[in-house]
Amino acid sequence: MQSKYLDELREGIFLCMGCGVCRGVWSRKGEGMCPVFATGVGFEDSIPRGRVTVAQDILDGQLSYSKGLANSLFRCTQCANCLVLCGAIEEETGRSIVDIPKIVEAMKADVVDFGLAPPKVRDFLENIQKYGNPYGEPADKRGKWPENIAVKKYQPGDEYLLYIGCVGSYDTRSQQAARALVELLQQAGVSFGILGNEEMCDGNEVLRLGERELFQYMAEENIKSYKKLEVKNIITLSPHAYNVMKNEYPRLGAEFNVMHYTQFLSTLMKNNKLSISSKFKGLVTYHDPCFLGRCNGEYEAPREVLTSVGSLSLVEMRRSREYSFCCGGGGANFYTDLIDGSENSPSRIRVREALETGAAVIAVACPVCITMLEDGIKAEEVEGKIMVKDISEILVGK
Repeated sequence: MQSKYLDELREGIFLCMGCGVCRGVWSRKGEGMCPVFATGVGFEDSIPRGRVTVAQDILDGQLSYSKGLANSLFRCTQCANCLVLCGAIEEETGRSIVDIPKIVEAMKADVVDFGLAPPKVRDFLENIQKYGNPYGEPADKRGKWPENIAVKKYQPGDEYLLYIGCVGSYDTRSQQAARALVELLQQAGVSFGILGNEEMCDGNEVLRLGERELFQYMAEENIKSYKKLEVKNIITLSPHAYNVMKNEYPRLGAEFNVMHYTQFLSTLMKNNKLSISSKFKGLVTYHDPCFLGRCNGEYEAPREVLTSVGSLSLVEMRRSREYSFCCGGGGANFYTDLIDGSENSPSRIRVREALETGAAVIAVACPVCITMLEDGIKAEEVEGKIMVKDISEILVGK
């Protein structure tokens, strides 16, 4: 099988010396930083170093894509932990010479092209194509999340478009976070609107899964729609949407400004346009989402917003900021669940780390993290000891 997308990254792939630093351990305790490596699921091909070796062997013609290799590839959450750990950096740009997440993404694109994607990945992509969301839910249910709160439809002239995304629109738990965010924006008097049923999937997971043609179609349709509506500024609920709109849409003609909601709320507070009266009390630990933190370098805004609640005490987990441990949901794994790992699934590991801090609440800023960490709490059977709250919920005191 001739590699199509992987060949584009050939030069960087063969610069990797296979040292293995990218798989990582934490404080010499043997705790893997790569969420797949940490689970103990799979062999060398399931860790960053092994994935690059596989890429080299494919390009050398010593290995071919197969269904077994595809299953291994799609376990990767593309959390970028390996990117932070790798010491091979371009001196001028500060970028990693060997971009492992991009290499994995290219291999996934080849696998999809060859029709070798695992069944759950195919289901995810087919649902997006048919229904516009991964859950296979009707498109006319997308705008029902506001329930009893009044949210206006976006009109040209509104200052901000609030983009909710698939998980926030369809997942009942994440809908609560979306409603809390609306409450905060309305409290601050922000001129904004939503697209409701006319909102389309942002395509971040579609791209991460390697379906490049579908992603390009979706992104171009979104950009066309936003231009027609004269959208200048977008606030996203999800870091996944923020990531793709910020980093991928501009090359397809996007000209709008995009912010994650924690960045926007932090700015409002600094400009004295939003005062927080929440009486939320207790010890809280914050989990950095991969697509907000490592992928986009935003660590301060969520913490600034959280510490604006005077009755709240913030404590850090031992792995935080650029070394935060992935919840396991990226790369559409919140749906496909290809990592597994049982007791050592990433979400369960992360919940145990949160419990170590003594916190009663894990604060998150991502709908996918809500899903994964709440599942981890249930699996660990610690529902009475710790809970997950989106930052917006904490700010409104819910």
